[in-house]
Amino acid sequence: MNRIVALVVAIVVVLFAASSMLYVVDQRHMAVVSAHGDTAPVLVGPGLHFKLPPPLQTATLVDTRIQSFDAPDADRYVTSDKIDVLVNPVIRYRVADPLKLFAETKGDTQDLPDRLASLSRSALGDAFAKFALPDALAKQQDIATAARMDMQKNTAALGVDVIAIQLTRVDFPAAMADSVFKRMIAAREQVASQERAQGAAEADQIKADAARQQEGLIADAYREAQTIKGEGDGKAASIAAEAFGRDPQFYEFYQSMQAYRNSFKANDVIVVDSSSEFFRFMRSPTGGNPPDAAATPRKR
Repeated sequence: MNRIVALVVAIVVVLFAASSMLYVVDQRHMAVVSAHGDTAPVLVGPGLHFKLPPPLQTATLVDTRIQSFDAPDADRYVTSDKIDVLVNPVIRYRVADPLKLFAETKGDTQDLPDRLASLSRSALGDAFAKFALPDALAKQQDIATAARMDMQKNTAALGVDVIAIQLTRVDFPAAMADSVFKRMIAAREQVASQERAQGAAEADQIKADAARQQEGLIADAYREAQTIKGEGDGKAASIAAEAFGRDPQFYEFYQSMQAYRNSFKANDVIVVDSSSEFFRFMRSPTGGNPPDAAATPRKR
């Protein structure tokens, strides 16, 4: 009977020892096998592996997938214009070097999220301190990118890559929300007034430039018109002189007709001397005295 009990105990001990010596690493993890003493840890990939039983060797599983965490409560940050904002960040990261992480954490990888949260608060605090409130609200992606780059400098020593930082909430404390909104409204109204004033000044300048251009175009057009008119009058006079030079008597007749048209208006009463030289073409088509006028003697 004692032999049977001893055999069962021996089998249990062997099974327990075997279970502690064999371990499986799935594809989501890597295993860091360490031993007491100065022996360097060894990184083991997915599969079935063998190790010495504890405490001679231990295997620590490290998740190498992209992971994320967010703080349960919003953190308070201060902008460059001394305004508090409440921010909820989501940190996405991946363990790139499990051996470095194991060495830096001394085998305790469970506190990695806490260390990353502390680093993210420091990086986000520095990033928000570089922006005034309006810019911080408008450039949240720039702030998140700057914080990620700053945080990556510190997490590289842990063997961790920071994939992204996302700001899921950027808000104001309830006690100061009204005052902040009023300041933002006043600032926007000031910018709008400046834009309107600048637009009005530019409009006046455009109108003044257009007026000057209009005056210049009108002056150029008038000068060109007068030049063309002068050239036309000169050509007309030259043509008329040439035409009238061929028949001087007709030219005199034409000039007299023009004078009659300009002198006599409708419904005008004019008292004139019909024997005047001005009316010679009315007395005779040739401009001379009628034949019977020269032959008839005047009565004395």
